[in-house]
Amino acid sequence: MKPEYAKVDIPSGEGYLSIRETMRKRTLHTVCEEARCPNIAECWGSGTATFMILGSNCSRGCRFCSVTHGKMQPVDPDEPEKVAEATRNMGLNYVVITSVDRDDLPDQGSGHFARVIKALKMEKILVEVLIPDFQGRIDLIQKIVDEEPEVIAHNVETVRRLTPVIRDHRAGYDQSLSLLRYVKQARPSQITKSSIMLGHGETDEEVLSTMNDLRDAGVDVLTVGQYLRPSKMQIEVVEYCTSERFKKFEAMGYELGFSFVASGPLVRTSYRAAEAWTRRRISNA
Repeated sequence: MKPEYAKVDIPSGEGYLSIRETMRKRTLHTVCEEARCPNIAECWGSGTATFMILGSNCSRGCRFCSVTHGKMQPVDPDEPEKVAEATRNMGLNYVVITSVDRDDLPDQGSGHFARVIKALKMEKILVEVLIPDFQGRIDLIQKIVDEEPEVIAHNVETVRRLTPVIRDHRAGYDQSLSLLRYVKQARPSQITKSSIMLGHGETDEEVLSTMNDLRDAGVDVLTVGQYLRPSKMQIEVVEYCTSERFKKFEAMGYELGFSFVASGPLVRTSYRAAEAWTRRRISNA
């Protein structure tokens, strides 16, 4: 039986409807909708959203993800300006940008991603990015680093043993760690972030090992959440974790030295993103 936290309310409210209308008018996408995030009502209701650029279709097929796979779409050259305009009109000063994987493009969309960051920076907006792995290519990762977003996030998603089970074959546990390590080495002041999903059958020891690997890669901020099956098309949930388990990993995260840890059933990578950035800055002051 599903726990109560897995029964999410239908999105509603003035804030939610306003953001949805803004996105529709500019033909923009959000990962909140495409990935069926359980926090959409809370985040949109408070006037925050995570923009998903480079189209709504992904070139990969991770078994946990509800984003449409295949039938890749043309990249909208006006998207950087559209995102900046939408953010300005919503009165945001902190925005999260993510994207689908675009293995079909020569630069895998890295140049377009960088242009979106640049457009937002010109608006004096604080930017957090959740980036794909760009197949581990340093030259493409460097394009993102060069734009100096406030936070660069990339999700390891799960423990080493389960990576081949739930992630696309082009992804990789060590590839994700290498990306995060490179970002920190290339720009030591850069805040980095990653996320782990629970509920796929991982052991506590495996999660702790993954947390250690992320800290060794220099990751500053960690989020830990429960995998909730978006539809029958995705891999089944093996286990619904208790609140106590999430609290344990939060405590462990701080003991390991993460500057901010958000751990709970409905936590996702961009959940309380601005708060995580603020607390990280305060801890470094």
